[in-house]
Amino acid sequence: MARSLAGLVAEFGLEVIGSTDGVEISGVTVRTSEVHPGDLFVGLPGEHSHGAGFAADARERGAVAVMTDRAGAALAETSGLPIVVVDSPRAALGDVSAWVYQTAEEPPLLFGITGTNGKTSTAYLLEAILRQLGLVTGLSSTAERHIGDLTVVSRLTTPEASELHALLARMRESEVRAVAVEVSAQALSKNRVDGIVFDVVAFTNLSHDHLDDYADMEEYFAAKLAFFEPERGRRGVVSLDSGWGHRVVEGSHIPVTTISATEGVDAEWRVEILDERAEFTEFRLTGPEGRSLQTTVPVIGWHMAANAGLAIVMLVEAGFELEAIGHAVQDGIEAYLPGRTERVSGDVGPTVYVDFGHSPDAFLNTLGAVRKVTSGRVIMVVGADGDRDATKRDEMGRVASEYSDILVITDHHPRFENPEAIRKMLIHGAGLAEHQAELHEVSPPEQAIRHAVSLAKDGDSILWAGPGHQDYRDIEGVRTPYSARAEARAALREAGW
Repeated sequence: MARSLAGLVAEFGLEVIGSTDGVEISGVTVRTSEVHPGDLFVGLPGEHSHGAGFAADARERGAVAVMTDRAGAALAETSGLPIVVVDSPRAALGDVSAWVYQTAEEPPLLFGITGTNGKTSTAYLLEAILRQLGLVTGLSSTAERHIGDLTVVSRLTTPEASELHALLARMRESEVRAVAVEVSAQALSKNRVDGIVFDVVAFTNLSHDHLDDYADMEEYFAAKLAFFEPERGRRGVVSLDSGWGHRVVEGSHIPVTTISATEGVDAEWRVEILDERAEFTEFRLTGPEGRSLQTTVPVIGWHMAANAGLAIVMLVEAGFELEAIGHAVQDGIEAYLPGRTERVSGDVGPTVYVDFGHSPDAFLNTLGAVRKVTSGRVIMVVGADGDRDATKRDEMGRVASEYSDILVITDHHPRFENPEAIRKMLIHGAGLAEHQAELHEVSPPEQAIRHAVSLAKDGDSILWAGPGHQDYRDIEGVRTPYSARAEARAALREAGW
C-alpha cells in the first residue's frame, strides 16, 4: 500500500528539499536497475561513486523521490525529484523501509542465524521442520529466497535492508507465518537487518574467514555478537561447539540457551550422534528435564546433526512444543540443502559430493564426515575465491591435504586475481600438512573434476568443495554460467559410471 512522502518526513522528522505534495511511495530500492514506478530511490555513498549520482536514471524508471546524505543531495538536484536528506542513508534504510512496507504490523515468526559455518544449513533445516509442522514458510539464505512455494535466486547472503523488508512484505501477501533468515557479519555491520526484531536468533560457530572485511578475529566476533542485542532479537540459542560460543553467552544482552554436540561440553541441550550413513545422520536431542527426540537429517556429518539440533531448539524457544516437533520429524527431517555436502552421483561407482564450504573449519568437518561413510579413498577437489580473504588459504590447503588421500587443486572464482597465484598459495598450504595427500594441480575446474573421476574407483569418495549451489564462475567481473553439479555428473557419465 502506498504511503505519503509527507508522512514519512513527519514520522522521522526529516529534512526535505522540494515539494512532498501528492507524492506517494510504494517501494524502496538502492539500485536503479530495480526501480519500479512509485519507488523511493536511496542514494548510498560508495567506494568509487555516489549512488545519488544516478537519481536522474532512477526518475526515468519511475522513482518519485530520493533519500540520500548531504553530499548526495547536491548530486541528485538535477533529477528534479524531492530529496529527503539524512546523515547516513544506510543507517536510515532499515527503519524507513520498515515504515514504507509496514513490516512491523502483524509480522511472521522471525528466526535469524549467524556464524561462520552452518548458517545456510540451519536455515534450510529450520524451514523444513516448520513445513512439517504445517506452516507456510519463508527463507532468506545465501542460496535462495523462498516465499511459500516460490523460489528466487539470492544475490547476497543477507539482502540490503530495503530488499529484506520488501521480501517480508511479499511473504505477508502469501500468508507466510514463519521465516528463517541467514544473517552474515557484513549484514550486521552494514545495517542490512535494521528495522527487524527477530523472535529467536542463533549462533552456530566462529572460525577463520572474512578477514578481508574485518581487521582480526576480535572485530569479526564483535560483528556477530551485535546480533544478541534487544533491538535485534528477543531470545537466543548459542552453540558451544566452538570456543567463541561461551563468549557469546557472556556478552549477550538477551536471554540465551545453549546447545552442543561436543563430548564433555556443559550445555543445556545435547546432540548425540546415533548413526552415520551415506544417506543420513541419525541423532538424539536431549534438553532440560531429560526431554528428548530422535530423528535423522538427510546429509552426512555430525555438524549437520548439530545444525538440525540448533534449529529444533530455536523452535522450542519460539514456543513450539518439543513433543509436537518430535512427532513431525519422527520419520526424519525432510530437507533439501542445495550444495551442502550434496550427493550428485549414482549408486554405482565413486560417490561425489558438491559442497559450498570455503573455510578451513568447513573443510575439516566435511572431510571428516565423508571419511566416515567411505570404504575407499577420499579425493578432494578444491579452489579458493579471488579478491577475498587470502590469509586463510594456507590453512585451507593444509587441512585439505591432511585429511584427504588425493588432493586436486584447481580454480574457483578468480575474480580479478591471477588464478595461478591463488593455486600456488593453496599448494604451499598443502605442503605444510603433516600427512600430505597425493597432489595434483589441474586448471580449469571442468578438467579438474574429470581428472579426479579418472583417479577414482568404486568405493572412493570425491568431495568438490567451494562451488556448492552456485551456477556461475566470476572471472574478471563476468559471471560465466557454470554448474559444479552438472560438471560432476557429466564427468561421471563420460567415465562410464
